[in-house]
Amino acid sequence: LRQLDGFNGTENYHKDYLGVLVTDGVRYIIDNGYGWLVSDAIVILKGLVADFLVVKLKVNDTEGVMTVEDGNGRVFHTQNYQYTDAKRDLTLYFQNNVLMLSGEY
Repeated sequence: LRQLDGFNGTENYHKDYLGVLVTDGVRYIIDNGYGWLVSDAIVILKGLVADFLVVKLKVNDTEGVMTVEDGNGRVFHTQNYQYTDAKRDLTLYFQNNVLMLSGEY
């Protein structure tokens, strides 16, 4: 994910990813090994009713934790991964049926 920090805003919204639009940056992470995170997050996000949600992935060696929260610290869901090959923490935002990177918000 060497180019991850270069995503500021988006030029395209990619359709039909489990019924959610994703930005160029999220499409980039999907194409670079994080599709599992996006899929898991979308399944959880679609079950919640909120105007704005934050998905956070925290990685510790080969384990990870994904949380979905309201942006003010209220956690709606936590998912533990006993194994992940993810190399870095990520934060995604979900608003108006669009999943985006923090730099694209």
